[in-house]
Amino acid sequence: MPENWMLPRIFPFGGILFDFLFVLIAIPIEAYILNNRLKFDKKTSTFYAISINLFSSVIGWFIFFIIEPMLPIQVRAELINYMFFHNFKLPNTQGLLILTAFIIFFATFLMKFFILRVLLFSLNETFPKKEEELPTSQRRRWRSFSNLKLQSNNLAITILMANSLSYTAITIILLFGAK
Repeated sequence: MPENWMLPRIFPFGGILFDFLFVLIAIPIEAYILNNRLKFDKKTSTFYAISINLFSSVIGWFIFFIIEPMLPIQVRAELINYMFFHNFKLPNTQGLLILTAFIIFFATFLMKFFILRVLLFSLNETFPKKEEELPTSQRRRWRSFSNLKLQSNNLAITILMANSLSYTAITIILLFGAK
């Protein structure tokens, strides 16, 4: 491996295994939401839930391994202290942790939304053929534009609901496991 790569010498295998556990919890929840809200069959919704969760998890770890060496030394020490010993030394670290959790939640939501859009677009086998454009009225154009906007909003709301429910389930499991 080249020397100039900024990869960690020790991988956080415990964190990666916990992430794998969280993905295993999130997949059935998100598959159920995709099945109910977007009316996919169970096999398709499970495939999409597995795909978006694994892709977003891999992208998230990749971003973590890129950002972690750039952090200030005190924040890195706090991160390592929290990851290995589950305690904080700095008083303002809990606020930083809450802010980071919100950023991770919304970044994961955006990643899952765009990954699902790419998957839906790339796996669509029947692309509509371009037909000659018939003259349409302004009302019909606005109606079709509104329909496309509604479908996109439905997908975003569905992914937001699925992500929220899976994060809630993971948080509840973490709270029960902490006691």
